Order: sequence, then C-alpha cells, then structure tokens
Amino acid sequence: MEKRIIARGVLVGAIGGLAAFVFARILAEPIIDRAIDYEGGRDAAHTTLEAAAGHSMAGMEESELFTRSVQSTIGLGFGTVVFGAAMGALFAVVYCLFMGRVGSLSPRNLALSVAGGMFGVLYAVPFLKYPANPPSIGNPDTIGQRTGLYLSMVVIAAVCAVGAVWLGRKLQARLGNWTATIAAGLAFAVVVTAIAALLPSLGHLAANRALGDAATETPGPLTDSSGRIVYPGFPADDLYYFRFYSLAAQVILWSVIGVGFATLTPRLFRRADESAAAAPAAAV
Repeated sequence: MEKRIIARGVLVGAIGGLAAFVFARILAEPIIDRAIDYEGGRDAAHTTLEAAAGHSMAGMEESELFTRSVQSTIGLGFGTVVFGAAMGALFAVVYCLFMGRVGSLSPRNLALSVAGGMFGVLYAVPFLKYPANPPSIGNPDTIGQRTGLYLSMVVIAAVCAVGAVWLGRKLQARLGNWTATIAAGLAFAVVVTAIAALLPSLGHLAANRALGDAATETPGPLTDSSGRIVYPGFPADDLYYFRFYSLAAQVILWSVIGVGFATLTPRLFRRADESAAAAPAAAV
C-alpha cells in the first residue's frame, strides 16, 4: 500500500514539476534574461570605473559550462521535473505518516491539507524571510551563508509545524477541533515570526556591510567617485514579478500534487479495500 502511495506521489510530483516548468519558462524566463543582461552591463560599467581608477580587472571573466539556451530549456526542465518528483515522494511519505491519525478527515481532504501544509512549510514561510531572487542579485561571497539561512528557515518552519500539530491534538479534547486548530495556528505564527526576526537580513551579513547599510542584497545604483550614477540599480518591477512568478510556480507544483493525489486516492483505497475483502474469501 505504502509503495503504491509513494509511486503515485512521484507521478503527480513529476507532473506538477512539468507544469511549473512550463509556467516559469513562459513568464519568468524573460525576466531572468533581463537580469543576466543587467548583470553583464553592470559588470562592464564596474570594469570601466576600476580601469579609470587604475585598478586592473584582468582574470575576472568567467566561462559558462553550458550555454544559456541549454540551461533555460533542458537544464531547467529536467531539474524542475526531478525536483517535483522528489517533493511528490516526500509528500507521499508525510501522507502515510498522517493517514489514519487525523480523525474523520477523508483521504482526499488529507491530501489537500498535506499539500497545503508542505507548501507553507517548505516554501511560503521561508519565502517571507528570504524571498527568491533573480540572477545578478546576491553577493558571491555570501552564497554559503544564504543557503544556510534559507535551509534554517525551512527546518524551523518544519519543526514549528510539527509542534503546532502536536499542540492542536493536545488542545482538541479541551477546546474542540476548531478552537484548537486556531490556537495551534496562532502559536505557529508567533513562534516562526519571533525566530525569523532574530535571523539576519541578507544585506546585514558581514560580507555586505562594506557595501552599505541595506536590508537586502539588491544592487543599487552604481556611482563614480563624484557620486554621479553611471549604471542604474536593479529594476524593481523585474524583482517584484520574478518573486511573484517564483511563488506562483510553487503554488502550481503543490496544487497539482495535492489535487492530483486527491483525484487518485479513491481508486487507490478502493483497490486496497477490495484486496482486503478478497483475502478472507480466498482463505475460505
């Protein structure tokens, strides 16, 4: 039974990953191209400023292992589908853990609840503290720190979610299902918000302090020694829409996983019930 649940989780996850890729390829890819062009133009302007100041920039060029067209099609598509399949497998494991332990919640509603919860824990909550950024945003010297902070938010959200479920079950007998759920949700929000407030903003990391007092790593205008702007800051519209489309792609992924699995659930459990009913008959 568990193997079939996981297999269906992988299937709907891969389909969700493919749907998210198509969405991102159509809407987010033009923004990524503009971000890469911005990065190239900013690097050229910075090189010109450094050369004018008498600083050598030799050896700073980087070569691409794969072309941009390969990265944006085969690479992105394969990676997104594999990621979706992995998330589908993880979803199925969590579904199995909750199956039969959530009172009267139907298998379909459980699938939708687990998908919504995992979207919140694995993406939405960390996104509120450390949102997705397009290429050209981010100090190369802080890649390790940024990755660690983001994963920390994922772990924190997951631990707090488990704690909220435990708290809700403890309060259910005393307060009732509705009030216990609200209380557990509020406790989750308060604890996660408090911990997130203690974590540093990316702009305040040690490697970024010399670049200015900013809350983010979004590039501002590039100026020369006289303070004249020689290259603009990163376009705010592109930053906003990239983050919006990144969030929407995750909504698509987890919606397909939840709805797809909920659609397959009745047939899956019907076969399991038929097999269980046939076993005693065969024994007789």
